Amino acid sequence: MSTNYQDFETEGRRLVILRILARRNQFTANEYSLGDELKGAYAHHVSRDRLHGDLAWLEEQGLVITQQPRAGWVITLTARGADVAEGNAQVPGVARPRPGIA
Repeated sequence: MSTNYQDFETEGRRLVILRILARRNQFTANEYSLGDELKGAYAHHVSRDRLHGDLAWLEEQGLVITQQPRAGWVITLTARGADVAEGNAQVPGVARPRPGIA
């Protein structure tokens, strides 16, 4: 199966989102702190629109729950999302974690 670079980048970014949420208290983050961590710690510089697109896609797959109050999105990891983040389940469109990388 051939994957182009954009797909590779998107799949990796989605995994990173799940892994960030897996480390958070109550498995929840707002879109601003999530975007900051994607940029700062993982060098994923994405627009708010692209982040919203990834989050909507992850929600469609049952990996996160999004709430959209006026102040910005709040994202919560689901049990299925935690399984994918840990490598215990696989979803096409999300990269698999490499062994030994936390």
